[in-house]
Amino acid sequence: MRLFSPRGRHLVGVDVCATSVKIVDIQRQQGIFHLKSYGIERLLPGAVVDKLIIDTEAVGDALSLLARRCQVSGSDAATAVSGSSVITKIIDMDMALSDVEREAQIRLDADQYIPYPLEEVNLDFEVLGPSLIGDNLVQVLLAASRSENVEQRVDALTFGGLKTKIMDIESHAIERAYGLMVDSLSDMPELVALVDIGHNQTTLYVAKNGEFVYSREQLFGGAQLTEAIQNRYGLSFEEATVNKRERTLPDDYYPEILTPFMEGAIQQITRSLQFYFSSSQYNNIDHVVLAGGSSSIPGLAGMVQQKLGVPVTVANPFINMTIDPYIDSEQLAIDAPSLMAACGLALRSFD
Repeated sequence: MRLFSPRGRHLVGVDVCATSVKIVDIQRQQGIFHLKSYGIERLLPGAVVDKLIIDTEAVGDALSLLARRCQVSGSDAATAVSGSSVITKIIDMDMALSDVEREAQIRLDADQYIPYPLEEVNLDFEVLGPSLIGDNLVQVLLAASRSENVEQRVDALTFGGLKTKIMDIESHAIERAYGLMVDSLSDMPELVALVDIGHNQTTLYVAKNGEFVYSREQLFGGAQLTEAIQNRYGLSFEEATVNKRERTLPDDYYPEILTPFMEGAIQQITRSLQFYFSSSQYNNIDHVVLAGGSSSIPGLAGMVQQKLGVPVTVANPFINMTIDPYIDSEQLAIDAPSLMAACGLALRSFD
């Protein structure tokens, strides 16, 4: 086993989301993953809207601050476009084609798979393995994203002093990070629901034996809680965010605002699972993993466990890693569930 990835292949993971930018730097020491540094820098509202970067400079500035703090300025980076802005299709193609021929063939047939003009998209593909429908065919994963989505991210990273070497798909990064923690789930579950509660949307991923087989997005997230705090206590977005994070709200916050939000989250999870059950042969899951910023709300995991009657774990992709002594482990435990994508991106160093 090689202890070092090929020289020059070290990548930091950079996740740009609605409320913050995140950097994760993972190295390998004696064959074990080691979290060297990580950081989260908040963004002002409006810098990123619906996964699109509106203010490239603001995002670049935040990344620049973060890169200096994590001591990764000038590094090569892996970042991602999100599921909803990416079209993925699995197609069957002739096994004998070379990569160049395969790309030419895909471009020729592209209008069958992609609803945008070819000149407006970035295309990539990967051969997955043998096809299920013919011995001389292979399955090919085709991924396409609007070029503007890709370019915005590359520009923001450049602004922040980072070089984009890999543009991944967010769900693939999250799946990679989930792979690090799947063995530590108590009951060796076959079917796991990973629920990623983000700022504006909650995504349900269903993993079967460690691999994602289903995903569904719903418009529900931490933003609802922040807005409820703003309205209730007459606070600005910034004040509401800080008070929510530092848990410095009046006594009626828990029963009046937080509990209804948690009940709403459970309702969304249950509804997404019903959709999945109605389209698969399953009618229950073995385990729930909560990820995303809102998943570390105290009491939420217990409430989900009680309502769904299955074990619930809060995501921590760093559970089997060594952690740099400079990292505050208590803070990491709070931040870990929101670092799934950034962690999965950092793992591209070790492909």
